[in-house]
Amino acid sequence: MDATKISIAMIAEDILAKEFTRVVTQYYPKIGELLDGCYVKVITCFWGRPARRLQYIGIYCSDDMLPHVQAHKEILRELAENMGLVQVVCMNAKRLLRDPLSKLRDSDPRLWLELQMVAR
Repeated sequence: MDATKISIAMIAEDILAKEFTRVVTQYYPKIGELLDGCYVKVITCFWGRPARRLQYIGIYCSDDMLPHVQAHKEILRELAENMGLVQVVCMNAKRLLRDPLSKLRDSDPRLWLELQMVAR
């Protein structure tokens, strides 16, 4: 894949994440308020033979927000499926940042900085 295709895919993922957040906020305003304190990202992976492209929503939250977001996971999962996404995964941003084996700072510095803001 050349750089243009990669950047177009990344832009499409960003737009899809923003659209997911907009739909959640429009139909479920209380859950949308919870997502304001989180970082929402579309994650693409390839699985199986032949490789299938799967996309899912990753919601990075702080320690105190995680249980509140997970309480609404079924609604979020249903919305994601209606948008053609496979799953919704909630992750603890602080734990990811403090993992000594994480290479996130080198591989995706933008995400690393965004998670710094969320983890506080």
